[in-house]
Amino acid sequence: MSDLAYRVATPGDQSAVAALDDSFTTEHVYEVAAGDVGFGLRMVAVDPPLTKVFPEDPEDGQPGDGAADEADEAHEIVAVDADGTVRGCVAVAVERWNRRLVVRRITVDPAHRGCGIGGELMRRALAYGREQGARTAWLEVTSVNVPAVRAYRRMGFRLCGLDTTLYTGTASEGETALFMARPLG
Repeated sequence: MSDLAYRVATPGDQSAVAALDDSFTTEHVYEVAAGDVGFGLRMVAVDPPLTKVFPEDPEDGQPGDGAADEADEAHEIVAVDADGTVRGCVAVAVERWNRRLVVRRITVDPAHRGCGIGGELMRRALAYGREQGARTAWLEVTSVNVPAVRAYRRMGFRLCGLDTTLYTGTASEGETALFMARPLG
């Protein structure tokens, strides 16, 4: 969207970023089949469509998935419209030990999805990673978020692994964590 400005988030943006709706609805999910020496993914239709609303992040200030615990502080970029309303954000951090950019969160307001905001936020996040010396970008997405997986694939990410136990004991129990990565070269 040409009427949006993209900039580094400020402390004043935090309540608007936290208020962004990251829920989604999908007509398909990925089922994971585990074998003795590997896994397979199969897309299956769900009827009625699945709507997922994510629980709020912990208030302790710690990354929720543990993957970015040793990363630098998050770098956030926001997409803001002409009246100052935050329409999307991406939060990333660089893990110095392996020079990996971790995408901690990317969210676009539902009314503005499909307009290229997520792609532009990711493009800017990846550029930041390159500036910081990262060689790859990595993210985690639930197996039921087929719309996000499709978007990440369009952004150059490919499946690089999964964890069938990451969400055990959480509101997302029964889902599988899919890990996606892409080179930044």
